[in-house]
Amino acid sequence: MEGGLGGDEKKKKVVVVGGGVAGSLVAKTLQDHAHVVLIDSKEYFEIPWASLRSLVEPSFAERSVINHSEYLPNADIVIAAATNVTESEILTEQGQLIEYDYLVIATGHVDTGALARSEKLSHYQAGLKTRTKKLSQYQSEHQKIKSSNTILIVGGGPTGVELAGEIAVDFPDKKVIVVHRGSRLLEFIGHRASRKALDWLTSKKVEVILGQSVNLSSVSDGAYQTSGGETITADCHFNCTGKPMGSSWLRETVLKNSLDIHGRLMVDENLRVKGRTNVFGIGDITDLPEIKQGYLAHRHAQVAAKNLKLLMAGGEERKMGIYKPAWPLAIVSLGRNEAVMQIFFLTIIGWIPGMIKSRDLFVGKTRKQLGLKPDLL
Repeated sequence: MEGGLGGDEKKKKVVVVGGGVAGSLVAKTLQDHAHVVLIDSKEYFEIPWASLRSLVEPSFAERSVINHSEYLPNADIVIAAATNVTESEILTEQGQLIEYDYLVIATGHVDTGALARSEKLSHYQAGLKTRTKKLSQYQSEHQKIKSSNTILIVGGGPTGVELAGEIAVDFPDKKVIVVHRGSRLLEFIGHRASRKALDWLTSKKVEVILGQSVNLSSVSDGAYQTSGGETITADCHFNCTGKPMGSSWLRETVLKNSLDIHGRLMVDENLRVKGRTNVFGIGDITDLPEIKQGYLAHRHAQVAAKNLKLLMAGGEERKMGIYKPAWPLAIVSLGRNEAVMQIFFLTIIGWIPGMIKSRDLFVGKTRKQLGLKPDLL
């Protein structure tokens, strides 16, 4: 455990489980108002929408992979996975029992991520998940891309499309193949945006195969079999298919009846877990009817922090802030300078949305939200 041990005994104890986009911000916001304990399976927070740029430019990760201790000087940090919840305590995999007055669940999705390949990454996964190991992993994956002639990307959602764009722009001599089981790319947004993204990738000589999947468990000498009977030969692959919900650890806890059939945590308009007065759910793990986007996870954290401050100060519940699910807004980067954006029914592609996201991928803005300088010294 790191951070401000002990602290003011009069302060309420807020335990935050999950050090991702939402969990990191709510912990940072509350650390001077409560005895905050952050429980996370890794010692760092990674800005997730910057991870694909770090594959083609490993030095980019120096700003986007941030030790929790950097922005939480006044909180306790427990590096371990949470395994159980009771009415008043959290149990970690190390057997540590941590009491709470208020609990925030922010475990999002399980990070299988684009770094997963058919080869076992035991070197990186063994032991404590440190920032140093993460940066080393990006260096290794970068070398893998550089040494490959043909790269297979499995999955045509936002992760797969963005990775294809990053590689196509930074390594135009590489053959990039995207295989997606859906009938169109970027199925979470509109058809027009899907078509524009497909046309852009095609213009960069990326081969896109739709309506097929790839069996990643039976790769032989770089030969990959698709569900359509095709054989694709590639030097390496990146799995960019969907991530499972990070809620399996809750299924045998006091919150087991708070999960919907999809494993999402059911929350009310104040972002409290339904039926609970002192447990909040924020980020991707919630059942809110909106696209799972990082900027929305930030909004969840801000509303939850406001409500927790009110409750801890003895304020009236009727004055709690209400979270309203957002209108659809999505920006998918296409390399370093372009992007495709959908807002309501409007679709824009090119350098204008690229200026909004693609150049810095909101890394400087996110660092500032955590109280850090946008650039390293």
